[in-house]
Amino acid sequence: MSDHSEALSRIADALERLAPPAAAPTDWLSAPAYVWHGSARAVGALAAPPLALLKGIDAQKEAVVGNVARLAAGFAAHDMLLWGSRGMGKSALLRAAVLAAQNDGAGRIALVQVAPEALSSLAQLFNELAAQPRSFLVFIDDLGFEDNDSSGPRALRSWLEGGIEARPGNVRIAVTSNRRAIVPRHLSEQDDPINPRDAVDDRLALADRFGLSIGFHNCSQDDYLAIIGGYCDEFGLSWSEGEALEWSKRRGARSGRVAWQFVTELAGRAGKSL
Repeated sequence: MSDHSEALSRIADALERLAPPAAAPTDWLSAPAYVWHGSARAVGALAAPPLALLKGIDAQKEAVVGNVARLAAGFAAHDMLLWGSRGMGKSALLRAAVLAAQNDGAGRIALVQVAPEALSSLAQLFNELAAQPRSFLVFIDDLGFEDNDSSGPRALRSWLEGGIEARPGNVRIAVTSNRRAIVPRHLSEQDDPINPRDAVDDRLALADRFGLSIGFHNCSQDDYLAIIGGYCDEFGLSWSEGEALEWSKRRGARSGRVAWQFVTELAGRAGKSL
């Protein structure tokens, strides 16, 4: 009987060693940002450009920064859909707006970026955030749904408005997408992401649930050069308009992202880090 008990004890000890320890509860008050992938990972520093360096999107910047500031202060604020041209600073603006709100009042707000595979666990995330004495901007980057996906858009609509698992009062959702309707483009459509012929379906109805739906457009040549000039002044880099324009021509686009890539090239040549 003693040998039997000893064997059971050894088996129990072995199972305990094999079993992973229970995850520690997330400290939702300690970090400026988190990544959610079904559980939370704290991010020690929120990387974002200074708001002053985000040029060519002044109206968009005013709307997003004001809305995030209200959320951080505990006032009424909107869920946001930032849509339109690639590389025009949609996600950078969200990060910068949260960082600015944190600088105005440390600890008042945190950014929570949701991994694409974790959308189904948003209800669990909202349940954890609801109990916290802090505001949160839940960020879903580059959202899109497949043609045959009806459950995803409907679930997100429910979280935004009216569902029994709607996000709590201290949480707002910010989504970036290349298109207002958050659907794949069909070959029959125009190349412009701002297309009035979007299909009226569950996915288009989803866009209407956001209190702020903000479009981002391809930047002009002047805006493109102003973006580069702002970064080069900030980092002490020399540059020429001709080379900057040639850089954009080789990439077939003018955008904030292309401008930043050019600045990165200049910094590398000058032996500087950014």
